[in-house]
Amino acid sequence: MKMIMFRYGCLMLNPVWLKTFITLIDTGHFTRAAEKLFMTQPGVSQHLNKLEQACGHALIQRENKGFEITEQGKLVYEYARQLLKSEQQLLENLAFDDPFAGAISMACSGAMALSLYPKILDLQVSHPDLSVTLKAAPNRQILEEVKQGLLDIAVVTELPASTIYDCLTLGEEALCLILPAAFDVRQLTAEALSDIGLVGHPDALHYLSIYCAQSRDPLFEHLNIEALLVTASINQISQILEPVARGLGFTVLPMSAIDSFHSSERLRIYQPRKKVMEPLYLLKKKGRALPARFQTLADVLQQYFGFGPAEIQRWLYGRNS
Repeated sequence: MKMIMFRYGCLMLNPVWLKTFITLIDTGHFTRAAEKLFMTQPGVSQHLNKLEQACGHALIQRENKGFEITEQGKLVYEYARQLLKSEQQLLENLAFDDPFAGAISMACSGAMALSLYPKILDLQVSHPDLSVTLKAAPNRQILEEVKQGLLDIAVVTELPASTIYDCLTLGEEALCLILPAAFDVRQLTAEALSDIGLVGHPDALHYLSIYCAQSRDPLFEHLNIEALLVTASINQISQILEPVARGLGFTVLPMSAIDSFHSSERLRIYQPRKKVMEPLYLLKKKGRALPARFQTLADVLQQYFGFGPAEIQRWLYGRNS
């Protein structure tokens, strides 16, 4: 591909001059170019002269009442045509906002991803040109990636103090202490939990500390979380409950993880004095008005979380606080 380089300086390749030059070459005549551009003939000549000065080369060779384009002129003409084409393509792309096509990047906890992802897959089956990437990650990482623009939207469990996010309260989800089905919860004590051991996962200690603080259950007052024996550990959310179901320990996870587990009958959920609930928030970078395809995904989220259509409209277009 031919490339053209223009000298640096105070003179720039004014797009108006380039458009005049394209018209001049296409019409082949100064008068016709002036008529097409609603200009005077001297105005066309002035634009050409300024463009030649900026390029540092003659772009046409005048012959009697006509002209011939020079080799440098051909390069400038090719460049100007490509520039005009790129500008037209950009304007078309800016105007194109298909609600059923394009890419979306989203993140949430691993437990939520288990139950939410099948619904997103159903959406993509219905609209194959819609591509949704769902990432499972901890809160801190999600917030940073939304801030950096690496993620479009996210669901988090802690409301950020920063004002750089638009947040929508989705509701709450129960945190559950999960034991093997054979375990007699009536005999549950801090010592029994220590004996059975913890099935570890990336959020295990975080969830357990929240559970102990909010459940108001005396049996957790003397539980030394840091000293718990870890009997098994895995970072694949879909596999965390497998060792619990096989009697290898207990763990704490959101209810959505239990709902997605294939053998929930092999699990037992402890009922604390006070139910432990974790808030859920939908967020994006503040002030960002999202394209139409996000409304299509929002319809799925609305059904999943049960919030109202007016709320999602305010959030989508950056009008909520």
